[in-house]
Amino acid sequence: MKAMLLAAGRGERMRPLSDDTPKPLLEAGGKPLIVWQIERLARGGFADIVINYAHLGQMIESALGDGSRYGARIRYSPEVEALETAGGIANALHLLGDGPFAAVSADIYTDFPYATLQSHVERIAQAPDRAIAHFVLTDNPDFHPQGDMGLVDGVVTMDPPRLNYGNIAVLHPRLFDGVPRGARAKLFPPMFEDVRRGKVTGEHYRGRWFNIGTPAHLVALDTLLKDESRVRT
Repeated sequence: MKAMLLAAGRGERMRPLSDDTPKPLLEAGGKPLIVWQIERLARGGFADIVINYAHLGQMIESALGDGSRYGARIRYSPEVEALETAGGIANALHLLGDGPFAAVSADIYTDFPYATLQSHVERIAQAPDRAIAHFVLTDNPDFHPQGDMGLVDGVVTMDPPRLNYGNIAVLHPRLFDGVPRGARAKLFPPMFEDVRRGKVTGEHYRGRWFNIGTPAHLVALDTLLKDESRVRT
């Protein structure tokens, strides 16, 4: 199955670390953030991966290559300037094909079981008029206490109480029909219209999930992973 790793963001809040290194290549626990994601996606059955990049993007391609060392097949979708989430995905649809795919941010760290998304890919492929996307929601992090959207009986809503959008989703290409290739476009708030129509399913993931947005977040994750590694050895 196919997945897109979103890696084109500049990482302004991660400066100065991201001035010379693309944010997805910053390391925690001795491994780049994006490599943790690639390995887990591949183990979960999403070994055909498309990565978009902009800022210092050639460093990403040079570091990861064709993905074979991670058990994956990686292809790249370069952007001259970051096109936002919907724009980046629309620009890469010629690589993703016409079926649903997983879309995941390259700068989160999680132990989410990606294999569980396969059933949602198949379900959305069979009936996109009924459900066009599936979102993974998490508990609200300290820096985003208000959350993004609600969840009732497996259907995402705009009603409170709201959970955090975990930057993990299954998306159907139809969502991007109105986005010209090469255009800048955000996934939200336009995606909220499908949420209001009840066409987005979801789940509340209560496991490990970190959004690595600042140098302090990176240091905290690095310390946690290294401490756990020392305990295991």
